[in-house]
Amino acid sequence: MSTLQDWLARLERLHPTEIELGLERVAAVARALAVEKPAPKVITVAGTNGKGSCVATMEALLRAGGHSVGAYSSPHLLRFNERVRINGSEVGDADLIRAFEAVEAARGQTSLTYFEFTTLAALWLFQRAGVEFALLEVGLGGRLDAVNLVDADLAIITSVAIDHEAWLGSDREVIGREKAGILRPGSPFICADPAPPLSVVSAAAGLVAPSYFIGRDFTVDGSAGGDRYRFGDLAVAIPAISLPRPSIAAAITALAVLGALPPQGVEQALADIRLAGRCQQVRWQDRALLLDVGHNPAAAEYLARWLAANPVSGQTHALVAVMADKDLPGLFAPLRELVDNWRPALLPDNPRAADCAALLGGLRDAGVPDIRVDDRCPTVAEGLELLLLTSGPQDRLLVFGSFFTVAEVLQKIREEGDGESRV
Repeated sequence: MSTLQDWLARLERLHPTEIELGLERVAAVARALAVEKPAPKVITVAGTNGKGSCVATMEALLRAGGHSVGAYSSPHLLRFNERVRINGSEVGDADLIRAFEAVEAARGQTSLTYFEFTTLAALWLFQRAGVEFALLEVGLGGRLDAVNLVDADLAIITSVAIDHEAWLGSDREVIGREKAGILRPGSPFICADPAPPLSVVSAAAGLVAPSYFIGRDFTVDGSAGGDRYRFGDLAVAIPAISLPRPSIAAAITALAVLGALPPQGVEQALADIRLAGRCQQVRWQDRALLLDVGHNPAAAEYLARWLAANPVSGQTHALVAVMADKDLPGLFAPLRELVDNWRPALLPDNPRAADCAALLGGLRDAGVPDIRVDDRCPTVAEGLELLLLTSGPQDRLLVFGSFFTVAEVLQKIREEGDGESRV
């Protein structure tokens, strides 16, 4: 196979199912590759929402302190290379191909899912690069996720909420227990959920290691002068960036606990963080766009708070396309009073996407008046064009509902240019 796209297409066909939770197969290949310890320090991050923000924050702070760091996150928006970064730069196609070849040679007859295969490739790349820190974002759950084959030196849970119910169920206690599976005896633990389920608290109590909970051991509070983080004698002013404050706080706490927080320049490092699709503000075609990958009720509640805190003089128009297995009324309800006009849209090339009837039904069940809903259900691309035609420069165009939705709009902006982004 000559190109990265050839490899990725093959990986999608390699295993009979897209997801198969369990560590036996992937751990066996990891041993063959000798990547069970990809870096001297490994930090694993689980959570329903906020994982990517936490990883990005730690990555920025570690680099500001002069540390070498590998970061693995998923899914990607525009290209696979976004998932694997070394010292702040996406790994190139040639290096990814070499990593895939190494995994292929080591796996023998063992079948691996797409995520398992790519996780092993990331670990191999981090080990080969000799990074000091490996930051690993869990793909789904925690206990049985491929990332959990590595024993973390510190574990973080950013939040525990309802999502991926087909795999994780709809009980926060059960979900919390799965996420707490990344904890290791003797290794510290950081929890950024302000109301963690008892299953997480109990798991932390059995660690025989320090655990740190937001609200109890560290805080991040807003005031007229801005947000401020505190952990013991440590105080940090949080700049006006759109990432969730609990995730930022967990990242700072983790590095402080490990003695890896830079002695100076923390605020500037935070201010420089850019993470696409997380309340990302883009000025394009003389319109203010807000792009957010949120796709569950907890993410919608965070988005609603952001919208309420950042009003515009005009109207807010929403372009939304969502996967069919999501809680559509729960996703739409928090935004009901903050969106003036709704344009549900389709992703016709994605078999997992919700159809028009499901989207309209979800909006109706969320209590959104029919008069505020365009029931034509165009594609995302068509919907974006309609929004540009029917909105004014003073309005806000909200694009949300899935990584696929935001990716399509970002790709359009990139192709046509003239987009000024800030996060």
